[in-house]
Order: sequence, then structure tokens, then C-alpha cells
Amino acid sequence: MVTFILNNEKVTTELPNGYILLDLLRKEFKLSGTKEGCREGDCGSCMVLLGAMVDNKIKYSPVNSCLLPIGSIAGKHIVTIEGLNAEKLTLLQEAIVDKGATQCGFCTPGMIVSLTGFLLNAKILNEDEALDFIGGNICRCTGYASIIRAVRYICKTFSRSESKIIKTKIGLERIKLLNKWGVLQDYFLAIPERLNKIAKPAIRKISNKAIYVAGGTDVFVKNPEKLMDKNLDFLSERPALQGVYIKDGRCCIGAATTIEELKNSSIIQEMLPPLKDFMKLVSSSSIRFRATLGGNIVNASPIGDLTVILLALDAELRLSGRKKNILLRDFFKGYKKLDKKTDEILTTVSFPVPRKEVLFNFEKISRRTHLDIASVNSAIMAEVSGDIIAKVHLSAGGVAPIPLYLKKTCAYLKGKKIKEEMIKKAVGVADTEISPISDVRGSAKYKRLLLRNLIYAHFITLFPQIKGEKTFIAFQL
Repeated sequence: MVTFILNNEKVTTELPNGYILLDLLRKEFKLSGTKEGCREGDCGSCMVLLGAMVDNKIKYSPVNSCLLPIGSIAGKHIVTIEGLNAEKLTLLQEAIVDKGATQCGFCTPGMIVSLTGFLLNAKILNEDEALDFIGGNICRCTGYASIIRAVRYICKTFSRSESKIIKTKIGLERIKLLNKWGVLQDYFLAIPERLNKIAKPAIRKISNKAIYVAGGTDVFVKNPEKLMDKNLDFLSERPALQGVYIKDGRCCIGAATTIEELKNSSIIQEMLPPLKDFMKLVSSSSIRFRATLGGNIVNASPIGDLTVILLALDAELRLSGRKKNILLRDFFKGYKKLDKKTDEILTTVSFPVPRKEVLFNFEKISRRTHLDIASVNSAIMAEVSGDIIAKVHLSAGGVAPIPLYLKKTCAYLKGKKIKEEMIKKAVGVADTEISPISDVRGSAKYKRLLLRNLIYAHFITLFPQIKGEKTFIAFQL
């Protein structure tokens, strides 16, 4: 039995925990404003707002209802486009209409929900941030020019009070402000109090009898029907598995921490400033609001972006029931095979706090810059003493059955002087460590070329002094 608030109504359903929210909204509650499109989290037509109490404050996230099992919404607030509608058009809806940003109208409800999520979460009111929030919303009529005009108009309209909205904290204060501006209805003001009165599901003991699900953004794409009646345990509902903190000289991240939380973490931004932009290459914002760091690792994809990044950070894992950490590079035993028992869960990911002089870079080649998985990706972390590489960690994805730590290449690079000839030899060593296969993402030969160029890209980015003519000739070969 799952109890939650749907728009302005408290509801209870006895459907299985694995039943998908999109189907519940359309079939059981007849809320047809939430559209069924791809059922893979790619189109954004099924977008809803998911409200939850976090540290005694209400927080809303725009999420794909096609990937959301109802067991993960117990004690939470679900807002559909019907829950945003008022007697007259809201400011967001007016902008969509006035700028001609709707054609067939199929994508419009999802766009409005995502833009509402932007206003609920924005720390900077600008066009780029707004477009990032609707990055997972596809217009099948390709009316993007008018949508961008509407976004620009929205940002301009609210920019008159930009300092006020930025200074207004996310939570009830932000809700009150958006209610005053006519973006949210009055009932939103009482939601935190109403949610606090709903009993939360008990946290269960770890066992091999349950199927563990974190964000579900991958598993509910592949096998939603098979999971419907299973004994599911939602790790994202365990506060102990969330958060970013520093302990004993290590940056520790709860395995159920979402990618969006990681991207916006002040600790991560201060420690590794480039990571925020790198994480924008990981799917869309609506997926990042649900997908977790632990899920990205345990998924065991050979091209997992965050796994490749963490390999270069020399990360370690803590699993339930174990007294010692395990190196991330030793966790993968083969394609989709892990050093993990069925009754173990990943609890924490940690890596040494980098020194200020540490250099870090991530490169990714995919068919599209955004919203696409990598053909090949790679990350590097290096410490330099003068013009000598004192310490280095280099990783690659898409070139082996597992996310690969390039051990031999790292050993070669350590102690070497930074120059063009060294890079050329390092590329040769890396080529002996990889074993790519030909698939829809490219031939094995093509992937070898990609990794070669990504390694060059690392060094050109981190050491611009080596941008000599010979380097560029080698890079283009």
C-alpha cells in the first residue's frame, strides 16, 4: 500500500510497488495531461514534479514518471500539469502561448512542468540554466526556436526580481514567492505540513531476498514488467546512503546520492571545479535528479561516465558487511560481473581529497554532445612537479568489457618529463591495454583512434605549453 499526495489530494493505492507512476496517473486517475511517449526517460512528455521532505524542508524535482515506480513515491508529493493549472494561464503558460512555443501540443505539458522545476530550483536565472532543465524535453515538431524564445522571455520576465529569487532559499520560502507570482497554486503552501503527517515506509534490513533499486533510471527502461510484482527495496529512501562529506582526508559520497546533488555539491565544486560542467554531459537534468552515483557504478557499464571519472580519482568502495574498502578498479571482474554478493549493497564511494595543484580532465565522445552515452570516454588526474609527472591516474571507457584503469600507461607516465614524444609513447602503451569491440557505437579500430585522441586532448588541455605543430599532426592522424 502506497500513500502520497497527488496534486491537492491525498491518495492511497494497493497496486504493486513496481507499478509505474505514468500508468497510475493515466489509467487509474485519468490524468491525461501527463503524456506517454518513449517510456525510456528520453522525451520528457511524461514529466511530473516529485516533492519530498529533505532535512525538514520541501524539495521538488522534475522527473520522468515513465521510470518512477510507485513504491518510491510513498509519503511524497506528485504534481502533474493538472496540478499546476489555475483558472487562467500562469506566467509560464502565457510565455509558451505568446511566443508560439507550442505546435501539436504533445510536449507542452512536460515543458511547463520542467520549467516550473527550474524556477523551484534555480540558483541562477539565465537562459543556459533554463535550457538545461528542459534538456530532456523533446519537441517532435522541432519547434525549438520558439521554445527558446519563450525561455528567454521567462528569464527576462523573472530577472526583474532575479536577486530576490536567488536569495530566496529552495523550499517553502521559494514556494511562497512563486505562489505570489502566480506560478504555483495556493495548495502548495500546506504541502510540507501535510507530508509530515503521512507515515514513511520502514527501512528494511539488508537481505538477499530483496531486489535493490536506487534511481531506477536504467533498470526500469529494460525490464519494467518483470519488476512489477517483485520484492523491491528502494535505496534512495535510505538517508544514510546520501550526502557528500569529508572524513579522514577523503571525500565520501553516499551511494544513493543523485547525480544532480553531486553536481551541485559545494564540496565537489570547491575541490574539483570542472566536475560540474563534466556532469552536464551525463544525461538530462530530469534523469540526474533520480540517477545515483551507486547505480552508475553497480550498473557495470563499460562506458559509465561517473565510473570513468572515479577511476581517475583513485576511488574506493565500501560495501555493507565488509570491514575494508575495495578499490574501484578491482570491483569489475568482467562484463557486467562485480565483486559483490547478492546480500551486499554499495554504501559509500570515497577518494582522497585532491591537493590544490592537482590537474583533472574528462573527455567524452558520443554521437550527440548531450543526452547520449559515450562511444569512448576517458579521465585523467595528474600531479606535476616542475615539468615532471609525479603522480597520475588515467581511465577509459568503451574500450574493454569493463571501465578500464590504464595501469600500464600510468606506470609509464609516472616520472616522465612532459613533452610531445612522451605523449606519443603513452598512447602506444594505452593501445596495448585495451580490447575494444565493433558495435553500433563504432568499429574497434575507430575506438582505438578515439582513445588515442582523447589522451592527446587530456595533455593539450592540462598542459597548453605542448601545443606544438608535431602534436597537432599526431592528433589528427
